[in-house]
Amino acid sequence: MRTPRLVLVTALFVLSVISALYLAPSAVRAKIPTLFAGLSARFHRSIPSNRDMADITTDVAGLQKTWRKNLEDLPATPEKIPAFFFGHGSPILEFPASNDGGLMQWAGSAGPLAKFLKDFGPALLKKYQPKGIVVFSAHWETTAERLVTDYGDENPLLFDYYGFQPALYELKFKSKGDSALSRRVVELYKEAGQRARLSPKTESRGSDGRGFSGPGFDHGVFVPFRIMFGKELTDVPIVQVSIDSSLSPETNWALGKAVAKLREEGILVLSGGLVAHNLRDRGSFAPQTASALHKEFDRAMVAAVSVVDEAERKQAMVNLTKHSGFRACHPREDHFVPLYVAAGAGEGGDSKVIADIYGGETVAFGL
Repeated sequence: MRTPRLVLVTALFVLSVISALYLAPSAVRAKIPTLFAGLSARFHRSIPSNRDMADITTDVAGLQKTWRKNLEDLPATPEKIPAFFFGHGSPILEFPASNDGGLMQWAGSAGPLAKFLKDFGPALLKKYQPKGIVVFSAHWETTAERLVTDYGDENPLLFDYYGFQPALYELKFKSKGDSALSRRVVELYKEAGQRARLSPKTESRGSDGRGFSGPGFDHGVFVPFRIMFGKELTDVPIVQVSIDSSLSPETNWALGKAVAKLREEGILVLSGGLVAHNLRDRGSFAPQTASALHKEFDRAMVAAVSVVDEAERKQAMVNLTKHSGFRACHPREDHFVPLYVAAGAGEGGDSKVIADIYGGETVAFGL
């Protein structure tokens, strides 16, 4: 069998580099072990090993112990609140508890994401005492122009899912808007050179599963918020902003960066999506049924957001869309790009994985 040309060329290149190094002056040769050790350490900090990629736990009690410690360790900085990407789940979070061992057990009302959200919301309110919440969701996209809800005294709900049991169209989450906060968000986008405008109750966002058309928070907001904050949160106003339909990591990063000042104004910035979201492959949603490729991408995402150097972290995160497992987890990018919105809002600080739940991780940016 003939040696492939690429392998041969690579081998010759490596041999030439080694020869050049060892023919170099003694002072240079003395630094070779340190050079390779440094490169090796840098490589292993940035790229997870195969073992790390496969190490996805289904031990909910262990996960809960870790995320509670991470929530406790978050800095109490109301003067500069971190921005968060969080797993917003799906209407399955409202399904009755199930022990089927797969999707329902992992992503349902008794699964780890539901348990985490119950801890997440109260921790945020207690630690940061936000004056308001600005939320981005995978389920609201607009082209080139940001829409910002301006719903007044009560935020309506848009039941933007189809084919579920009637009880899921009767869910309640009572909250209010704040016109001053909505206008501030629009102002920040315009200061950043981006188009933005208010979206009042009179403007429809589209049809919902009941066949009605209208405004309202989508299920990527009200379903997790019901679990995080209870069925009513009226003392902290909530405003939702659309993501960009280009689904470009860089463009959506810029959307978050434009509103970063809100974090210094007592506003909590949340951006919801999922790390695994392939409706054509039900097994991809739970680690018990996910393929090795799904798990590899999940671990790669955790590794990317954990890179210490900020510039290298951004590059590693952007490169995730080129990962071999990206399309297996995301036939379309809509549920992944909210990660970039949160990262943009938290630019200029450290990051940390708060809840390492397969497919539904939560990450803090701007620490």
